[in-house]
Amino acid sequence: MKNDPKAMLDNCSTLMLDMDGTVLDLAYDNYMWLQQVPMTYARRNNLSVEAAKHKLYSHMQETRGSLNWYCLDYWSEFLGFDVVELHRTENHRIGFLPGAEDFLAEVSERETRVILVTNSHLDTLKLKDEVTELTRHFDRVYSSHEFGEPKESQAFWRALREEEGFDPEHSLFVDDSHAVLESAETYGISMLVNVTRPDTSKPEQDRRHFAGVAEVSSML
Repeated sequence: MKNDPKAMLDNCSTLMLDMDGTVLDLAYDNYMWLQQVPMTYARRNNLSVEAAKHKLYSHMQETRGSLNWYCLDYWSEFLGFDVVELHRTENHRIGFLPGAEDFLAEVSERETRVILVTNSHLDTLKLKDEVTELTRHFDRVYSSHEFGEPKESQAFWRALREEEGFDPEHSLFVDDSHAVLESAETYGISMLVNVTRPDTSKPEQDRRHFAGVAEVSSML
């Protein structure tokens, strides 16, 4: 069962799903952070787009894996403009990954407990839910910002288990981030699946040693 995502889904008591790159297309986030945000920063600061990208990407590398990396309040302060509102101007780009909405509709009808576990900032989560209504498919929604620790941290998983009471041995966690999956593995979650095509505008990524699916619908 270890390398069989379908068998994992059929045998888990708790299904934990990431949001961006797992059920929602990461193409939106990549467009915002790789194009829209640096272009806006460049325009507001009379910089070339390349200079703006260099400053932004350098700071992203410094904060990667921390809660600040995911925090829109932090980036709004760092960049000097409202990043949430900028995201809102492009909300027509927000959408489900292929087959993900049907997948959610089906698993939400099972006896399995289905929870959303995301590093997304609460404002981003709200915006994406306004567009997709994805949270209606979940029994509970958790953002790492509620716990003050990102999913890359063991403290996050301890806090989540204290709040949710899931059994690591009978829980399935699906994510597109290798670093997050490794953190969940270290914590002891026994069933892990890597989504290998989180961004529909890009080719599949390596699944490393995890069981992998191009899209969650293939687990049904």
